[in-house]
Amino acid sequence: MKTTTIKQSTTIQASPKEVYDALMSSAKHSKFTGEKAIIGKKVGDAYSAYDGYIFGTNIELVPGKKIVQTWVAMEDLWPAEHISKITFNLSAKGKNTTINFLHENVPIAIAKNFVNGWKDYYWTPLKAFFTSK
Repeated sequence: MKTTTIKQSTTIQASPKEVYDALMSSAKHSKFTGEKAIIGKKVGDAYSAYDGYIFGTNIELVPGKKIVQTWVAMEDLWPAEHISKITFNLSAKGKNTTINFLHENVPIAIAKNFVNGWKDYYWTPLKAFFTSK
């Protein structure tokens, strides 16, 4: 199976700590996505988001700076037992946070869906979560 890497960057009007907390808190993640999320706090802990559509394991956690997780989608086109990896690198840019994001090992056949999905289901609602406060 051929795979690709999705690279995206976005800026959020919040501190790196606030962005990290929103991504890693079950309650905040559920609030900004509008769907149930259960997120473990430690390396090795499991997580799920979008009411179980996405799930994986925390690989590396550096509070306020970096989140690395395995990532699997409950998607018809997602190959059985295939595991990809996501990385959120957070850095301060004035009072804002820049997220440099990588989604590695994405099956090429459905990569376009996820390019748009990260924008529509993560960056847009995450920005709205912080601008509506």
